[in-house]
Amino acid sequence: MRVSINRIKEMKKKGEKIAMLTAYDYSTAKIIDEAGVPLILVGDSLGTVVLGYGSTIPVTMDEMLHHTKAVARGVKNALVIGDMPFMTYHVSTEDALYNTARFIQEGGAQAVKLEGGVNVADKVNDIVNCGIPVMGHIGLTPQSINQLGGFKIQGKSLETARKLLADAHSLEEAGAFAIVLETIPAALAGLISKRISIPTIGIGAGAGCDGQVQVISDMLGLFTDFVPKHSRQYAKLAGVMSKAIAEYKDEVEKGIFPTEAQSFPMDESILAEL
Repeated sequence: MRVSINRIKEMKKKGEKIAMLTAYDYSTAKIIDEAGVPLILVGDSLGTVVLGYGSTIPVTMDEMLHHTKAVARGVKNALVIGDMPFMTYHVSTEDALYNTARFIQEGGAQAVKLEGGVNVADKVNDIVNCGIPVMGHIGLTPQSINQLGGFKIQGKSLETARKLLADAHSLEEAGAFAIVLETIPAALAGLISKRISIPTIGIGAGAGCDGQVQVISDMLGLFTDFVPKHSRQYAKLAGVMSKAIAEYKDEVEKGIFPTEAQSFPMDESILAEL
């Protein structure tokens, strides 16, 4: 049975921690879903870990839909969330409604995520009123990285901490079903989590959040450019892949691969006729 936003809200009420991972393709999404992870985010992080961009800003709506469709095909149980890319919901409510609807109708997602707090609350409310579940995202918001002046911890001062509290309350009031808290002090994230009734999903925000999200490429050690401080590598698959690829290359060059086990036979009488 498909995980619903009501189930996610209920998990907070019961004190159950919520696991969330990103996915960008059918095979990975299928594995995550079969492992029982309730939330799968098709993150615009695909810009850096899949498409090789320097940030999430160049990611387009068409690219997001392409990957969301693939993920949706592999998922039967988890709630699939499409990440709204840069400038697809900022200009007007009409743009926001049109693009969120595309994630649901074309992409096969069941919800969307967008960055911002007080400044996008009106749009969140309009989207929710159209029947589309919305996950918020405050703190370090990668789409605003130029405005923020880099990848810095948010909410360290009294003024910025108060702003994050206001952002969280505004998203809750607008109808968001959950909020991602990224790269903010753990104590502040814990306070926000207690102050609002909807679940918080942390990334670099400490254990006081109601759940956690990680980029699958970071968690599995597939992205080798750098390891974010907030990430724990539960595996180092890049090394495993490198070893396997080197072994394959060596066997091809030595004529060891393929063997009869990877080959198909032919009737010898037909071969003789040739």
